Amino acid sequence: MKLYVSFAARIRAMIDEGVLKPHDKIFSVRQASQKYALSISTVLRAYSLLEQDGIISSHPQSGYFVTPRKRLQQRYTSPLAKDINLAEIDAGKLVLTTLKSIREFGTVPLGSPFPDPQLFPLKKIHQYEKALTDDQGDWGVLSDLPPGNEMLRQQIARRYLLHNMDVSPDDIVITHGATEAITLCLQAVAKAGDVIALESPGYYALAHTVERLGMKVAEVRTEADSGIDLQALRTMIESTGVAAVILTSNFQNPLGFVMPDDKKQALVALLAEKQIPLIEDDVYNELYFGDKPPKPAKAFDEAGIVLHCSSFSKSLAPGYRVGWTNAGRYRQEVERLMFLNSLSLPSAPQIAIAKFLQRDSFEQHLKQLRHTLRSNYVLIKNVIKESFPIGTQVSEPKGGYVIWVKLPPALDALVLYRAAINNGITVAPGTIFSQKKELTNYIRLNFSHRWSVVIEQAVRDLGTLASDMPTKEKPI
Repeated sequence: MKLYVSFAARIRAMIDEGVLKPHDKIFSVRQASQKYALSISTVLRAYSLLEQDGIISSHPQSGYFVTPRKRLQQRYTSPLAKDINLAEIDAGKLVLTTLKSIREFGTVPLGSPFPDPQLFPLKKIHQYEKALTDDQGDWGVLSDLPPGNEMLRQQIARRYLLHNMDVSPDDIVITHGATEAITLCLQAVAKAGDVIALESPGYYALAHTVERLGMKVAEVRTEADSGIDLQALRTMIESTGVAAVILTSNFQNPLGFVMPDDKKQALVALLAEKQIPLIEDDVYNELYFGDKPPKPAKAFDEAGIVLHCSSFSKSLAPGYRVGWTNAGRYRQEVERLMFLNSLSLPSAPQIAIAKFLQRDSFEQHLKQLRHTLRSNYVLIKNVIKESFPIGTQVSEPKGGYVIWVKLPPALDALVLYRAAINNGITVAPGTIFSQKKELTNYIRLNFSHRWSVVIEQAVRDLGTLASDMPTKEKPI
């Protein structure tokens, strides 16, 4: 057997045995040459053979990676799609199926709600965390108590200055991510049985949070370019009664819009008039594509009714679960609930993030992150326009990392979801973003992952699957 063929078989075996997993970076050509005593030309020929077979893919200036998807011709074989009943779809089950397929089978994560971890300086933050034992020994249970680490709260308060918002570190309560911040804020302003107004379409996790607390979801029509319909919200408040409103005013998931400042101001004024708190989910605020960050609705709050929630999960440290809320007049109640629910937060992640913000170039990281996301958006938009059926429309997000795709009306996004996952690709069907189940020809795609031949081909394959789909009028 030729030497390069033998080496290619060795790499393939590592992948088959799970030593190298989907998305893993494999040895560089030089590393493989030195490790296995092979010539560089032998390694290159082996890698070329593996590329031809779709086993690995090369990323310019990054190296070679394990291909994370099945080939298109292997259709309708995935075990994950067998339990998906398109007539009785459950949003929670669908999301879990999507995440499981990405984690266990290496499917292309176009349907993931999370940003690509490779975009973030996690190694540096982890180094700060590991060094804490030597660097600082005076933290423990007492320093973990709410409202959270003082140094981190000081750094967060400095970020508010970018919006000309004078926020004291004492106004901020650190939480286990933005989801806990929103949960605590809901508990502070409403009780079981209360009606909570949400955007439609809107991020499904917010509706799940409301329902988990025994509250009722009331959906308000949301415009694709400017956000929640204020007249519809006013009508709902006056006819139904609303205990609180939850929304995302900047780079909303899945639509990606920025609510205009005058509309934010009008929204806050309406809710102040009615004495209804607004819980603002602002986790994407740092991910803007323009020259300056948009203001949060909180910037227009003079009555303390806006409970501003955010985290570092989308901008710096996914997986660290460090979030916060600036809860206005409800701050003391949120801190009390935080103490009752969690007692304390781990100090190490808070201090590690605070040290990164204090010592490293957070702005430089954000500049590169925004550039990558903006470039990826242009790339995925162009491929969608080239590959998807005639009549497909795409959103124009002003930031964030998701794009909202409207398929021709005759196509069913759930059918596309099942076909895609059988071909090693995940998408998020529109029906999970509204309880009204009206968004049957929409999908949301995640464009945060490093653009590569694999990602581009997955988008093109998705367009082919959509073009080959039966319409709603035809049998499946």
